[in-house]
Amino acid sequence: MSSEDEQPAGGTDGAPPEQLALIRESVRKAKVPRAKPRTWRGAPLAKELPVARVLVDKGVLHLDRYFDYAVPEELDEQAQPGVRVRVRFGAGAHNVRDGRREGGGLRDGYIVERLAESDYQGPLAALAQVVSPEPVLDPDLLALARAVADRYAGSLADVLQLAIPPRHARAEARALPPPPAPPSTPDPGPWQRYEHGPRFLEALAAGRSPRAVWTALPGPQWAQEIALAVRATLASGRGALVVVPSGRSAARVDAALTEALGEGQHALLTADAGQERRYLEWLAVRRGSVRAVVGTRAAMFAPVRDLGLVVIWDDGDSSHSDDNAPFPHVREVLELRAAGGKCGFLLGSWTCTVEAAQLVRSEWAVPLTADRERARRLTPLVRTVGDGDLARDEAARAARLPSLAWQAAREGLRHGPVLVQVPRRGYVPRLACDRCREPARCRHCAGPLEASGGGGALCCAWCGQDSPDWHCPECGGFRLRAQVVGARRTAEELGRAFPAVPVRTSGREHVLDTVPDAPALVVSTPGAEPVAEGGYAAALLLDGWAMLGRADLRSGEEALRRWITASALVRPQEAGGTVVIVAEATLRPVQALVRWDPVGFAVRELAERAELGFPPVSRMASVSGPPDALAEILAGVELPGDAEVLGPVPLPVTPAGRPRRPGGPPPGEQWDRALVRVPPGTGAALAAALKSARAARMARGGGEPVLVRIDPLDIG
Repeated sequence: MSSEDEQPAGGTDGAPPEQLALIRESVRKAKVPRAKPRTWRGAPLAKELPVARVLVDKGVLHLDRYFDYAVPEELDEQAQPGVRVRVRFGAGAHNVRDGRREGGGLRDGYIVERLAESDYQGPLAALAQVVSPEPVLDPDLLALARAVADRYAGSLADVLQLAIPPRHARAEARALPPPPAPPSTPDPGPWQRYEHGPRFLEALAAGRSPRAVWTALPGPQWAQEIALAVRATLASGRGALVVVPSGRSAARVDAALTEALGEGQHALLTADAGQERRYLEWLAVRRGSVRAVVGTRAAMFAPVRDLGLVVIWDDGDSSHSDDNAPFPHVREVLELRAAGGKCGFLLGSWTCTVEAAQLVRSEWAVPLTADRERARRLTPLVRTVGDGDLARDEAARAARLPSLAWQAAREGLRHGPVLVQVPRRGYVPRLACDRCREPARCRHCAGPLEASGGGGALCCAWCGQDSPDWHCPECGGFRLRAQVVGARRTAEELGRAFPAVPVRTSGREHVLDTVPDAPALVVSTPGAEPVAEGGYAAALLLDGWAMLGRADLRSGEEALRRWITASALVRPQEAGGTVVIVAEATLRPVQALVRWDPVGFAVRELAERAELGFPPVSRMASVSGPPDALAEILAGVELPGDAEVLGPVPLPVTPAGRPRRPGGPPPGEQWDRALVRVPPGTGAALAAALKSARAARMARGGGEPVLVRIDPLDIG
């Protein structure tokens, strides 16, 4: 019986029966069934290339592949490679109707390509919806995302979540201007201060792709120097990308680019801009309306057309390492872009990381530095206060401010502001020799030793082995000391010591960008130092042991980077600039600061790491999770034959109410961690093995999470 026979004479809505009959008759005679939204049941397929290969935004490793979907004819024109779509996922092979798979939840995805036929022999589901006709995923971005996923043992969908910002319809609807004409080739300007600086700009302007590790001179001109490098690249008809660690740094480069290129000639990609503004800037880059980009971490994936130069500033800053899976680092991503796209590469900083020294050592990049005489003229005078000085200094014991630091502050306040750097709270102290301060390390794997339990027994934080008979390999001493942690109430104490001087603070809660050129004490935590107009008259680097005492492989390198970053804001020695650091003068990082030789420190640190098999000479992965889940992964993974597993050891429990650290356990949970170390050339095999093991465990329904970080910054 048809539905017409069941209807009352007047119809359900009061319409005449003749009208309803005509409507039903027209529906019966329609040659093409009307497509239902998102199911497209009975709808015809596209006549050409009726299959769309889709990357489904699922983000799980065992589904890290493409899936084929049928393209309805009505979506044929919009369903182009690179556009966002919605698809039904997880229906199962048994939910098939009229040769089409149906059901499943709606998921976001991207069309990768259109095909004439599918490799899959079963029924295909149809695309549910084309979210936007804007092609946001081009082949270059897809290849980069795949390379990053393989490098960090992650999924392609997770990388694209970091690479492509959320859609904003109003931003997509706005028309954008055509790309500007290339600017003229700039004069070298401040690049003349570096031995090969003018030649580097000439190579960029000529369309070549030089790669350099740049040790910048102290002062605020680094932003202008980056802007000149970008302008030289744009003069060759290519694009440029600059990635900086913070919004404050991005604002400085933004101002320098505006001065060098003019208004509206570049894009600024930061999280502070808001979703609509950021997506509009990103679209301007993708459509080619602008050829230069500056931004923070997420800008490393910006789709710059004809990319000719990538720049990273201060690669040692932890902000360059993403906190979301698969935890990529800006430096490594830009290296992939430079190698794959054959574009220029510039890694710049006031200091030098061990990874940067490795790039120079491997001849992948060349050094770009100033001569020693020029560097000495532009750096401040650095004076040290060691343990012996503190022991003889009554003022230091009473007020925790050494007499030398107090005198330098008093003299500096006559001429301008004085910066006081205080280490952050919460650094975990590590153990060191009581006589010579050499860090206590494990004889098995060279990891840091720590006191476990109430009895004070020594064990390694990496491999967990006990070291009951430790002695110092440098001086033969047997006594250990816990190195001091950060200072408190510094601002209050300085306010009492200098009652007539204003005291300003800059830290996590309130970060100052600039301070005027007037006498004031500026107390700042590392990384939050504001820029003083005309430079600081003096800087006090208090409690140097707090940073040197971190239980981390990078403690010396990180301490030197923090000190040089603060000291670079101080006036040159010839203008009266002075830096006082409270740390033992014989220690290598302190000596590197006194000589202003970050490159020499990095080269020596690299040689020691090569001897001990530490990153970046070796590749290392951190695998962490609940003890049972971690044991299951380690038992099932097929590691390369030359891999070495250190641990597992328990991780510190995050107290309830505290924020979860990246890669750390949730508050209140006990996790273990194992380190897997392989020699050079085996890193790709290590990442592939760990990814396969996690994917197999997920496919079996493994519930508890296991986190994998390739080359983590913090390994203890």
